[in-house]
Amino acid sequence: MILIYILLVLLIFLILSDLFIKYSPKSKLNLVPINYKIKKKDSLIELIIDLKITNKSKTKETMVSNINFELDFFKSKGNEYCKNFNYREDIYIYENNKIKNLYNYWPTTIIKSNSELFVRIIYKFSNYNFRKKLKYLWLKVFWENYGHFGISNNKDCLLINLDRQKQRPREVFEIPINNKYKAFAIKTDLLGCFDNPVNTVIEYCKGIVEKNDILTIGESPLAIMQNRYISPQNSEYSLFSKALCYFFHPTSSLATACGMQLLINKIGITRITFALFVGFLFKLVGIKGMFYRLTGSESSLIDDISGTVTPYDKCIVMGPLNADLFCKEISNYLNIDVAVVDVNDLGGVKVLASSNKKVNKILKRNLISNPAGNGDEKTPIVLIREKK
Repeated sequence: MILIYILLVLLIFLILSDLFIKYSPKSKLNLVPINYKIKKKDSLIELIIDLKITNKSKTKETMVSNINFELDFFKSKGNEYCKNFNYREDIYIYENNKIKNLYNYWPTTIIKSNSELFVRIIYKFSNYNFRKKLKYLWLKVFWENYGHFGISNNKDCLLINLDRQKQRPREVFEIPINNKYKAFAIKTDLLGCFDNPVNTVIEYCKGIVEKNDILTIGESPLAIMQNRYISPQNSEYSLFSKALCYFFHPTSSLATACGMQLLINKIGITRITFALFVGFLFKLVGIKGMFYRLTGSESSLIDDISGTVTPYDKCIVMGPLNADLFCKEISNYLNIDVAVVDVNDLGGVKVLASSNKKVNKILKRNLISNPAGNGDEKTPIVLIREKK
């Protein structure tokens, strides 16, 4: 009887903790990338980046008390590392349908409930050769939210591909799988949140796909294009996340407080604790993986820092949204079957969504060797083709 009371008290405590986390005041501002373009003007090269800040709160207005932008010229293959470029930064906001130059001083700006603020940053480069030396820029946005929740410091990172507007030859690598199927890995640029997922995949695959091909894309590249990644600094982890992460293998993405906090925010402490307890009981009888079955795809699709390619190795990548719809749109355009997959070098293959469930078994058999690779190959799109 005493044990029942203890369990009941524990259950009530967990439920109250979930309610506190869910309903405690927090900022509902989001930084949303819109587009960027590059052009020449007055003997300078201009990089124009458009963003917006949205307030999803239905009742509360929130202030952006400060915002700073920083360009990182990170090093990657084929790039010369350049640190001291001469450039000028100008920040603009749109007020009453008019653009206003802030002259690099951000005034405390109120964003009303259910509204948005448009922001434009213009970088002017005087060095004509920087396009030849650099292919990617990493824009870091440091901004403060101030309101009924207190103050929160946020960091967002956006990839800028300086060659996005160029037509480049596509690279395709044929990879033998078995006697019946072969794979074609399609090399892409580094993908980012400015890349429309559907349009990007179609553009890379047009003229390459053949009838009866099965197109697959990794879940992490799709999530990145959907802006489904965050900096750990934005995760306000709790004592619960610090405690619960100890129950996982050190290499798991749930073995850190920030990774665990994302799962807590998604499904709650009560469900996680219950799944851990049930998972432990099943392990005693030799059945593994029950925790992930009970917590759903959210728990297995979180990739902690270091789990993805540079520069996203500094971010936590979550699972993609609306994967079924994505598959259907690509399938309708290219007239082939499409799937979103999660594959690793250990032989694990998960089909998260597909336009035709009949291909799932084919993919699970033929993706075991992970033809897309698990490093920095930049081949997130793989075609599975039956040998003629």
